[in-house]
Amino acid sequence: MNNRYLGAITLLPFILILFLGGVYLKYGIMIVSLMGMYEFYKVIKEKGINAINIIGYLLCVAYYITVGTEVNYKFIFFTITVSIFMLLCIPVLDTDYNFIDVACTLFGFLYVALFFSSIVLVDNVPYGKYFVWLIFMSAWGCDTAAYYTGKLLGKRKLCPKVSPKKTVEGSIGGICGSVIMCTLFGWFAAKKGVPMALYNYVIIGGLCGTFCQFGDLTASSIKRSAGVKDYSNLIPGHGGILDRFDSILFSGVTVLYYLMFIAFI
Repeated sequence: MNNRYLGAITLLPFILILFLGGVYLKYGIMIVSLMGMYEFYKVIKEKGINAINIIGYLLCVAYYITVGTEVNYKFIFFTITVSIFMLLCIPVLDTDYNFIDVACTLFGFLYVALFFSSIVLVDNVPYGKYFVWLIFMSAWGCDTAAYYTGKLLGKRKLCPKVSPKKTVEGSIGGICGSVIMCTLFGWFAAKKGVPMALYNYVIIGGLCGTFCQFGDLTASSIKRSAGVKDYSNLIPGHGGILDRFDSILFSGVTVLYYLMFIAFI
């Protein structure tokens, strides 16, 4: 069987927890976050950076346990401050670690766990069981359209030093694909009684189509810096968690904050 089909089968449990939502989604995303952090810490080790993994994992678990229907910014600030305080003490007690190891430990939590948690937070807003699909529709629409548009029409390189195969034409196609998918989903959501005007879905599609590509390029930049091809081989034909969900990390944050500060959902 083709590895990409095997990879798709591997992702079925993730699709299931999306449908279930609630506590299943919350702790399912926590597990995915821990796996993603493991991949991140493993990759940066190739650059000689020794992240203090256990602190990162504990911070992730503590954060997800407290994630509720609202973003507790006061707790997040407190947790991160205490974590920095504790982490900065470690290089003093153990000189095998330095401030770069400390910074990358915290960055692994912020980049992976905090960004992934946007999926849970979107699920918790009113009509969240619908809006959470925007995160994935936009990313999948962008990735698919960018791939085929770039393959058929791509000539001008987008970021050759980061990702040589990506083209300007593919990037534009990706944005269009995201807009189309989100607009179609908006039409479906309106039929289900979701009270958000259709133009919001168009805007979300445009924003996610743009930032999804930054998510993809960010992951590529980290891998290129570390000199690795994939974060892991967990998902056959797709690489690791961060290879498959790199654009979703950015679309999740985009959808969450659009709903909170622009659509006021």
